Parts: sequence; structure tokens; C-alpha cells
Amino acid sequence: MVVFPAKGQLETGFYSSSCPKAEAIIRSTVQSHFDKDPTIAAGLLRLHFHDCFVQGCDGSILISGSSAERNALPNLGLRGFEVIDDAKTQLEALCPGVVSCADILALAARDAVDLSDGPSWSVPTGRRDGRASLSSQASNLPSPLDSVAVQRQKFAAKGLDDRDLVTLVGILHYIYIYIYMYTFFLQIYQIFDIFCRLMINFCGGAGAHSIGQTDCIFFRYRLFNFTATGNSDPTINPSFLPQLQALCPQNGDGSKRVALDKDSQSKFDVSFFKNVRDGNAVLESDQRLWGDAATHSIVEKYAGNIRGVFGLRFDFEFRKAMIKMSSIEVKTGSQGEIRKICSKFN
Repeated sequence: MVVFPAKGQLETGFYSSSCPKAEAIIRSTVQSHFDKDPTIAAGLLRLHFHDCFVQGCDGSILISGSSAERNALPNLGLRGFEVIDDAKTQLEALCPGVVSCADILALAARDAVDLSDGPSWSVPTGRRDGRASLSSQASNLPSPLDSVAVQRQKFAAKGLDDRDLVTLVGILHYIYIYIYMYTFFLQIYQIFDIFCRLMINFCGGAGAHSIGQTDCIFFRYRLFNFTATGNSDPTINPSFLPQLQALCPQNGDGSKRVALDKDSQSKFDVSFFKNVRDGNAVLESDQRLWGDAATHSIVEKYAGNIRGVFGLRFDFEFRKAMIKMSSIEVKTGSQGEIRKICSKFN
């Protein structure tokens, strides 16, 4: 396990005296839910990401209510709330008023990655819970429609650089990237019930995208009439194009699931970057990482053929990026509060 420095007043082992069993309880809770539904790991990682990108990592995403952050359009497919609530209930019984919901979420995200055969790391803790949660503040989350330049601006605004962008997108992409497309279409589906029925599996299993699946409707435009030219997207590898066209015929079922990672859709590894390098990315927003000069070089390094070198390097960078992300605008000391119930302010 690697330890990296954290921002602010966070520290590794913050609860070692005040609630020494805290991390073990959170781990066992995540394990219990993961054993029943492995896709919950994806939900927890995405939940943490969405929390940190709005008002910092302060648990504001966990608050319930019609105007709360979790009800913002980009957040409608979030999952994993019940895992955090379960852990909080156990911790309140053992150490009342000690462990914040924001820390539970950060630790649960780490454990989710570890349980998915990914790397583990020491999570600096000591976050306090925020006292505000507004859906109106969630409008600047990264979107799959963003260019690399826009993504870079949004990450930079949170203190994250190009390497963090590529590193996090490589894994987090499978979890959240096309939820934005889903929420856009949701407005249509509410009017046209047939579309809602078409997407029923997608609505119920957004977290499954972490193991590399999306619906044909979200990328078929690349295969047959890209930018209204009548041709396919020229960035798609010519040998990969017929496979995609066979899986997603032009007038076929838009709800059919397709693996985002054609080589290892259920593993935490660098295969994603190899697909981007080789023109085998299913989603256009992924392929853009190869076309941008700055992100191109990072993808190229991660996609190296020597798994023992580049795989370990990616794991190292992913740990660093996760710690940076989980330290965004944290509240510490006397700021915020320690909620008794994660979905409610005290």
C-alpha cells in the first residue's frame, strides 16, 4: 500500500484513536454489498467523483431532498447510497458523532477499487460534512460531450492536471460518462413511454458501466452517418468497425449492450488505453484523448506493451490521482459538521 501526501489538514489514520475500527467497518460493509452485487463498486467510485467535483469532497451528494445535489440532472443515475448509510449506522452505534459521511465515501471508493482487483492506497481522512447541497451547483460536472480542452479546464479548476484527467477518465469513464446522455434522453422518455421501456435495464444498472458496457444508441452515430457525412467516424480502426456495425446494425435495437473494453471489460487494467491508442475506443469522447497532443502522450505511455512496467506505473498514477481528487476543497477542523445521518443535515 502506497502513502502519498494529502492537502489541507487530512491525515492518514485520523480515526486511529477516536474510532480505531472505522476503516475495518467500512471495508466489511463494502465487501458485504459487493459480494451481493459487484457492480456496486462502480456506483461507489462514481458517487465519490460526483461528490468531489461539486463543492469539494464534503458528502453533499448524500443529502436527500427535491432541491438537493443528488437530484441534479447529471446525478440521477447515482448508486451506492445504501452502502454509505449502512456503514454510517454501524459507526454511529460504535463511535457516535466521530466519523464523517465524507470520509466514509472516500474510504468506500478506495475499497471498491481494491475489491475490483485494482490498486489500494492509504486514504487521508479528517474530512467534515458540508452544510449545503443544491442541485443548481452541479451544472459544471464533466460531460461526455466536452472536448478535451473543456475537460482540461474543468479538471484544472479542481487542481487536477492532464495526467490526472487521463488517469481518472481511464477508469471513471466506464462508470459515469454516458449517464449524461441517459439523463438527456430521460426527458424524452418521460414523454414517450416506449423509449423508457427501451432503456429500463440501463435505468436500473448505471453502475454496470464500470465493467465496460454501454448501449448501441449512444455510439451508433459513429458507425454509419458520422457528422452527417454518410460515412463512419474515420478514427475508428477499420478492422474494428465491422465488428461494431455487426453488433449495432443501423436500424437495430438501440438498447443492446456492447462492451466498452473489447479485451478486458471486467478487469481494472490498462486495456482501456490500448484500445484508445489502436482506434478501438467505442465512445468518441475516449478517442479524443488520442487526438489531443497533451493527453496523447499520456495515453501512449499507459498503453505500452510491457504490462509489468506500464501497468504498475498506471496503478501508481491512479493512486496519486485519486488522493488528489479526494482532497478537493475539503472541509476540516471546525468547518462543516459530522452528520448523524448521511442523508440529513444535523
